[in-house]
Amino acid sequence: MRWIAAALLALLPLAGCQREDANEPLKVSGRVFIFNYRVAMATYVITLARNGPLPEESFAETTYENPAGGPPLVTRSKIFPFWEKVSLESPPVHCIVKDKPYAVTIRILDNKDAVIQTIETSVTSTLDQSVLPAKPLVVGPLYTPNPEVFKSDGSHDFDPEKDCPAPTSGT
Repeated sequence: MRWIAAALLALLPLAGCQREDANEPLKVSGRVFIFNYRVAMATYVITLARNGPLPEESFAETTYENPAGGPPLVTRSKIFPFWEKVSLESPPVHCIVKDKPYAVTIRILDNKDAVIQTIETSVTSTLDQSVLPAKPLVVGPLYTPNPEVFKSDGSHDFDPEKDCPAPTSGT
């Protein structure tokens, strides 16, 4: 009988943690920058895992820090009730600096724009913008080599984007 009481007391803190998580319907399960060298484009990708119920009609309003400076980038995505995972992708971003954390805020909203949950996180890249060429390597639906990159004389231009502000100290 004593061992049953001890086991129940040991499980009590776990039950408390479980209830706390249930208040948050989504949790971050992945975050990364995707560098697509074929089209010379980088984006944030945040993955959320379902952790509890959401209203039938829900949305994710995501605010991404703009690596190039200027105002943040904001997207709004519908969350379908049958999704167990939610994938959020930013518009194309430029001027990513290696090892610098970029802030991301996700607000989960109901159909009346009432906030259900707010998630604050950051994304840090292990690469910087210099891995991407300034121009897409391919054009068109058939991935035709871009003539601005692959010149008719056999030369090529893989130069990275040059319009990024210089990184500030402390990054």
